[in-house]
Amino acid sequence: MASTPSGNRDAGRRSTRVHVVSDVHGNARDLARAGEGADALICLGDLVLFLDYADHSRGIFPDLFGKENADRIVALRTARRFEEAREFGARLWGDIGTDRAAAVERAVRKQYAELFAAFPTPTYATYGNVDMPPLWKDYAHPGTTVLDGQRVEIGGWTFGFVGGGLRTPMRTPYEIGDEEYAAKIEAVGEVDVLCTHIPPEVPELVYDTVARRFERGSRALLAAIRRTKPRYALFGHVHQPLVRRMRIGATECVNVGHFAGTGRPWALEW
Repeated sequence: MASTPSGNRDAGRRSTRVHVVSDVHGNARDLARAGEGADALICLGDLVLFLDYADHSRGIFPDLFGKENADRIVALRTARRFEEAREFGARLWGDIGTDRAAAVERAVRKQYAELFAAFPTPTYATYGNVDMPPLWKDYAHPGTTVLDGQRVEIGGWTFGFVGGGLRTPMRTPYEIGDEEYAAKIEAVGEVDVLCTHIPPEVPELVYDTVARRFERGSRALLAAIRRTKPRYALFGHVHQPLVRRMRIGATECVNVGHFAGTGRPWALEW
């Protein structure tokens, strides 16, 4: 779905089109086509697929432990029985007798090799909460610019990027504290388009209708949107949100995920 803001085109200037994806979760096939017809691709993170909540046979977890155990841990997490889920996972790791960090890193590296190879040039990307930032430098080719708490200009507009998620009982790999996250928001400052992995803390934007829970959004992000009034705030993280799009003051807030399930990028043209 394309969005073409009115009144923003300069006479005689060629328009710019970017495609935006988030929550790729292993969908390298569609990622390879996501930049077709666009001047640039923006990716808002969560490249890795640890566990597919729609298809429990897909991801690192079922590859290591099988679908039945994946069914069990999804049921526990969906019921918000996080401590039981952690204990169950710990027993599984103990049973296979391997180093968890090394096994996960091997599996993540295998996915990253395929996913980063699928990125078109240019791609501008930031981390999701399930990503492992230290590994990205090994796979990001020269056409891929990784940004976190930083800005870039595309087609005359300024885009700010803030990656990662806030701390939760899920304990995913790239969760940080509220103060650290707020500092990255502050470092980005005023931009035309604010690109984050997680949404602002608005109930309609953070509630997942399938997982039946509120995900963590950012109050600092919400405050920045109200204060700096970007044209757009783009994010993912919540796969099946109660509301995919809403205005906060002058800003159009859009959930651009869940790419793993749809295989379609969101388009912005100006």
